[in-house]
Amino acid sequence: MENVSQSSYERAKRRVCHLKAFYNSLFAYCIIIPILVYINYRTTSFPWAIFPAVGWGMGLIGMWLSASGRNPLFGKDWEERKIKEFMNSDNF
Repeated sequence: MENVSQSSYERAKRRVCHLKAFYNSLFAYCIIIPILVYINYRTTSFPWAIFPAVGWGMGLIGMWLSASGRNPLFGKDWEERKIKEFMNSDNF
């Protein structure tokens, strides 16, 4: 029973770490992108600030999916199924 509790704790700790990283990146995004837009507006007519905003935004979406436990490629319980599969195989 303690093993299950320990594994739940580790998963929760990892999820909190992902959530913290997401919030830190979101905070930095909200500070830096407006500065880049301002610099872009003051220096040139080409809207180059859209490129870092979109690229970083896509990264934020990926971080949010990871932090919220959603993974559109592998599904919700993929990791647990693979761990059980490897533990039950003879090659482990």
